[in-house]
Amino acid sequence: MLKDITLGQYFPGKTVVHRLDPRTKLVLVIVYIVALFLAKNFLSYGVVLVYLIAVIEISRIRLRVILNSLRPLLFVILLTAILNLFYSGGTPIVSFWIFKISKEGIVNAAFMVLRITMLIAGTFMLTYTTSPIALTDGLENLLSPLKKLKAPVHELAMMMSIALRFIPTLIEETDKIMSAQKARGADFESGNIIARAKAMIPILVPLFISAFRRADELATAMECRCYHGGEGRTRLRQLRYAGRDLGAYLTGAALLAAVIVLRNFGL
Repeated sequence: MLKDITLGQYFPGKTVVHRLDPRTKLVLVIVYIVALFLAKNFLSYGVVLVYLIAVIEISRIRLRVILNSLRPLLFVILLTAILNLFYSGGTPIVSFWIFKISKEGIVNAAFMVLRITMLIAGTFMLTYTTSPIALTDGLENLLSPLKKLKAPVHELAMMMSIALRFIPTLIEETDKIMSAQKARGADFESGNIIARAKAMIPILVPLFISAFRRADELATAMECRCYHGGEGRTRLRQLRYAGRDLGAYLTGAALLAAVIVLRNFGL
């Protein structure tokens, strides 16, 4: 299950999506999220889904990778669907004890599952097609107006990039610790919730120690290389917009406009 978590992983490629400016991809992710939350019927959700599928196909990210990334969050998705199914109001179709299932509940549950699924898949595409360094540069550039307010823009972008970068590393470390504990006879699957929580303690302690050790080593390495933040710092690759970025912005604007039109006309 842990190996299915792909957040923070980068899959190198030379597709149009990979070669887009990181600022373009960050803005398009925001536009995609806004369009997804504005969608309120199956037709508008269908438009957003077609856009997502097109991006996945162009980026050549395997669909199996996207589906596997959803598996660790399957419980959250199902729980959200169940809550919307039973507590959405409307005229009950089926009623038993304190639970009532209505047509509105079924529709709301379906919409919520679609929304969460597409939200996760769409945001994961950002890290799949953008290297951590490019993501840091793009985020820092977009937030640069906040420097006038004395906001630590470079430090915030660096922290977010490092956090994303080390998610796969921590997952791999957790998997190794669990395998080592299982080889020593540890059982993480049997018993009630309290017993399972207690069984996780032998994993959490070495995991935290390992995480703090990695953080200390990273800080030492940055100090040895005379890292001092963003002031006067140069970049290996300068960010420049290209024609494909303009095309990507136009597709994002078309997506948002289509969803707004469908929402206003109730189609």
